[in-house]
This record gives sequence, structure tokens and C-alpha cells, in this order.
Amino acid sequence: MSKRDYYEVLGVARTCGEAELKAAFRKLAMQHHPDRNPGDTECEHKFKELNEAYDVLKDGDKRAAYDRFGHAAFEQGTGGGAHGFGADFASTFSDIFEDLFGMGGGRRGGRGQGRERGSDLRYNMEISLEEAFEGKTAQIRIPTSVACEACSGTGAKAGSKPKACATCGGAGKIRHAQGFFTLERTCPTCQGRGQVIENPCPSCSGAGRVTRERNLSVNIPAGVEDGTRIRLAGEGEAGLRGGPAGDLYIFLSLTPHEFFQRDGADLHCRVPISMVTAAVGGEFEVPAIDGSRARVKVPAGTQAGRRFRLSGKGMPVLRSKQTGDMYVQVSVETPQNLTKRQRELLAEFEKLSSEATQPESAGFFSRVKDFLDGLGNRDSHSE
Repeated sequence: MSKRDYYEVLGVARTCGEAELKAAFRKLAMQHHPDRNPGDTECEHKFKELNEAYDVLKDGDKRAAYDRFGHAAFEQGTGGGAHGFGADFASTFSDIFEDLFGMGGGRRGGRGQGRERGSDLRYNMEISLEEAFEGKTAQIRIPTSVACEACSGTGAKAGSKPKACATCGGAGKIRHAQGFFTLERTCPTCQGRGQVIENPCPSCSGAGRVTRERNLSVNIPAGVEDGTRIRLAGEGEAGLRGGPAGDLYIFLSLTPHEFFQRDGADLHCRVPISMVTAAVGGEFEVPAIDGSRARVKVPAGTQAGRRFRLSGKGMPVLRSKQTGDMYVQVSVETPQNLTKRQRELLAEFEKLSSEATQPESAGFFSRVKDFLDGLGNRDSHSE
């Protein structure tokens, strides 16, 4: 199958300039990118075809060879991007991906001018359940790298400036032409930065940054959960030689509460009540996370483990107007350390009890008796 003309693939004239060529490629690459067309083999083929065409036409030497000899100029070579998503693919799209998908964050462009992005930082913070309920503004102090004030982050001594690397001319890369092809490698003199500092700043030794402690204000919204991550853009480590700063990530963990257990936006607590309260009914008060008090009414005959729901007394849902509920589970406490009179009263109560007053236990032991009687009858028949 013969290849289509590269200019036809990109939809441009043979006289088009570099900007027009790049704009045409950008538009078509967005349309046929495999990530936007999963499973579409036709789009994948067109995307590879675009890759191959742009890889040739964006390079002055390759384009000149193609204009003179056509596809025959590359039949004995690798043909640019003809082999799919290899090393040439990354080189071809290094500048395009930043425009199309926001990749790179300016790191590649900054490196060519001696500027490198700073590292991201992590800070672990513990907060209480009450603070997670209300939200707060926390003040934190972190050790980090900041731009050197003496050289304004350039790394060069005051009164001097970084100079373009004489080896690569400030490109950060060195090209070697071999026939129709151009080989490219990182400049060994400037290590790809494109600049050299002849007079380093004495305060930062040419790095353009120094280590300092910084005070930052962190806004923690109401409703955050354990493990929530908060990103502070540009508050990480300063970049080298004036490069962009990294980001700071705050990881939140909630300290255990003495009364509440959290389940999403709902809160749970366990309250022991007396046997008498469970039997005849009553009420008690429990604290709520908002600082108020909630009254729980216990109906007569309440069994251990019963839950009572207090609507709207839970945690706020992050970035919404919704609120969870609070669940109160009761446990019936068995009396201990009884006096003689108390024992007598309970024994008298036990004699007066019937199936009506204790239906669950009466029913259970009735079934046990029937089961045991059945076993006895079966043993007698076997004899």
C-alpha cells in the first residue's frame, strides 16, 4: 500500500510555514488521538500517519530531502515515525503534548533555559473530629527551598547574568547531521540547561535557591475525611535557577474521638443504659458534634443493640449543603455488686415473670426443650 503525500496527510500546502504546519498537526492530532478514540483502529492508523508526516516536515533537513526525493528519501532509513510509538514519537510530540493535553507543566521548556521545576512536598497534619466538622484555617511551618534573594533565583552573582552555553548555543541539545538525518543529544557542557553560570552566587552556590522555613496558611474545609489531600499549587520547593516551584500536598488524618465513630457523613456512638430504664422506659442526653445536646427517648421494653437515629446530627458532606445523621446504639448493663435486698427483689421479680414479660427467652427455652425431648424420644426408639 503506497503512502499518502505528507502534505496531504496534514492538509497543508508545500509552501506552509512552521507555525501553520504545527497548527494543522495540533488540530488533527487532537481529533485522532487514541486516548480520545479507544478501540478505533482507523483513528490509530491516522494518528501514526500524522506522527510520521509531522516528524519529517517539522525538521528542515528531512523536509528538504522529502521535497526533492519524496518517500524514496527514507526508504533505506528508519523513516521517522514509521514504526509507531517509539523513541521518535516522544521527541516529535514533546512540545505538542503541552499544548494539547497540558502535559509537562513547562518543565521541558524551562530546562532549555537553565530553569528546572522544584520538587513537590508532602506535609502530614492531624486534626480532631470537631475541626473536621467545623473546618479551620491552620498555620503550618515547613522547611523548604525558596528562591535566593541575593541573586533573585538566577544563580548568578549580583551584577552578572547566566550566559548562553557556547557549546549548544543555548538550545541545551547538540545536533549532528548524517546524510538526510539529524541526531540530537543533550549538551554535555550545560547538561541540557542551555545556560552556564560563570560567576555563581555565593549565597546559593549557583543553585538559585536556599533552604528556609516558611509559614503557610492552610484552609481546611468542613467535612474533610481521614486521608483527604489538599494541594497548594506553587508552594512546594523552589525551582533551580528561577524555575517554577513545585506543589505542596497536605495529607489529613483524623485523631480518634472518645465518643464518636465516623462512617462517611454519619456518626455512631454507644450508650449503656440500666436494665430498669430498658424495661420501663426513660430518656437520656447525649452530646452532638456541633456542641449541642440531643435527648433520646427510650421506649419500654427496649432491647440491647437497638439504634436510635438523630437526623441531621452527623458530619457535613464536603462541598455540599448535605449533612449526615447520628446513630445512638444502646447496650443494657447487667447490675453488679448487688446487696442482699437487691438480690431478693430480683429473685422475687424472676418468680413473678412469665412468657409475657420475657417472650424472647421464654420462646427460646421452649424450643430448646422441644429439641431435647425429640432427642430423647429418638434414643428410646433406637433401643
